[in-house]
Amino acid sequence: MNAAVVKGKLTGVGTGPGDPELLTLKAVRAIREADVIAFFCKKGSGGNGRAIVEAHVRPGTAELPLVYPVTVETQKDEADYRGPIADFFDRSAEEIAAQLDAGKNVTVLSEGDPLFYGSYMHLHVRLADRYQAEVVAGVTAMSGCWSMTGLPLVQGDDILSVLPGTLSEEKLVERLSDTDGAVIMKVGRNLPKIRRALAAVGKLSGSLYVERGTMANGAAVRLEERDESPAPYFSLVLVPGWKARPVQAVAPREETVAVLEVGK
Repeated sequence: MNAAVVKGKLTGVGTGPGDPELLTLKAVRAIREADVIAFFCKKGSGGNGRAIVEAHVRPGTAELPLVYPVTVETQKDEADYRGPIADFFDRSAEEIAAQLDAGKNVTVLSEGDPLFYGSYMHLHVRLADRYQAEVVAGVTAMSGCWSMTGLPLVQGDDILSVLPGTLSEEKLVERLSDTDGAVIMKVGRNLPKIRRALAAVGKLSGSLYVERGTMANGAAVRLEERDESPAPYFSLVLVPGWKARPVQAVAPREETVAVLEVGK
C-alpha cells in the first residue's frame, strides 16, 4: 500500500505595489520554492502580480492563472457581480485544493499585501482551516505611493483613514471630515465624486492623485488639476494630515516621479 500523500502548503505572497525591487526576501524565497504559482488576472492578461515576480520564477514551475469573470468595481453591490465573483473564488479555492491534495506547495501571488484589499484573502478563508497556510506580507500600494511622491501623510496623534472610493458621496464626506489624513482607493469612475467630497470638507487643495504608483509608468498630480476621465485600476488619492509640517508643499517630487500631464 502506498503511503498517504502529504498535503502541500498554501502561501499567500504580497508582490508589492509594482516595482519588482519592492519584493521582500521572504516573498522571493516562497516564489522560488513553489511547485505551483497561482495568480489573479483578467481575461487576455498575464496579470500584474505575475509580471512583478518574473525574474524569480524557476523554469518549469507549474502556473495556475485565476481569471476574473468580472472586474468592474462599481458593480460590487449588484447581483450580477456578487454571484459570479463568489462562484469564482469557490472554484479557484477548489482548483488550488486539488494541487495541495496532490502534495504540491502552492504560492498565490497578491498585489500589494495579501490581506489588505487583496483577492488572496478570499482563498485564505476558504482553505486555511484545511491546509497549512502562511501569509507573506507585502508593501502596500498606499505606502508605495506616498514614498514615491515624498508626501508625508500622518504623524504624532494624527488619524489616518483608508477609504474605498466606492462609498457614497455622503459617506465619504462623513469619513473625511472626521480624520486627519486619508488614502482613497478604488478610484476608477468615482473620481468626480471623490473630488466633490474632498472639496466639501476643505481638503481638495492638499490632495494628490497617483496612478500606477512605483511602476515604470507611475505618475502623480494635484487632484484638483486631474481631469474627469476615469482613473486606471492602479490609482489612489493621498490626503495628507500633519497640518503643522514645516514644508506645506504637496506637489509631487519631479525628480522621483513623472508628473501626470493634465488633460491627457
